[in-house]
Amino acid sequence: MVEKIMKHPAAIVKEEAVAARFIYILIGVTGFIVLTAVGAFIRIPLPFTPVPLTLQTLFVLLSGALLGRRFGPLSQGGYVFLGSFGVPLFAGGGGFLHILGPTGGYLIGFIVASWIVGRLLDSGKGLFFTRILLVMAFASLVIYLLGALHLALVVNVGFRKAIFMGVLPFIPGDTLKLLAAALLYWRFNGRLNQVFPR
Repeated sequence: MVEKIMKHPAAIVKEEAVAARFIYILIGVTGFIVLTAVGAFIRIPLPFTPVPLTLQTLFVLLSGALLGRRFGPLSQGGYVFLGSFGVPLFAGGGGFLHILGPTGGYLIGFIVASWIVGRLLDSGKGLFFTRILLVMAFASLVIYLLGALHLALVVNVGFRKAIFMGVLPFIPGDTLKLLAAALLYWRFNGRLNQVFPR
């Protein structure tokens, strides 16, 4: 206590700022792990594909936008890590077999997509809605690509068939989620980046 009092006021303020930043980041990373898991539970099974329709990509895109290229992927990596070790966070439960199963490519795609969004949106300042939309659309395409490639290997179908099974049915719903994520970030990014500083 005496040492803290004897420190220069600027050093104390800096320490408190670092501590506050750590808490904000911890809340952000944990929050997006939880939100992505909740998004997995909001799902609609489709009879013609092993890939269900979920709300997850909304939170994947927002994690990269709000937490940046370091902590956004960390939240999605944490989600995949916990789920692969048996915590029932995935759309079909938990366990490492989900990574090897039909939806494993999408899970890995979540991490990559979050990094892409965080990397391309940089500081979040002065962004046009069109740029945010294009960045998130590109990240969504990466999820599709990794998901379809993995699906083709696991289900033992051609890539074209995997596109019909794991991409085309999800475009309408994912377009709505993409628009929602881009609109939310564009509208509130200034305030939210103050809460979750990069």
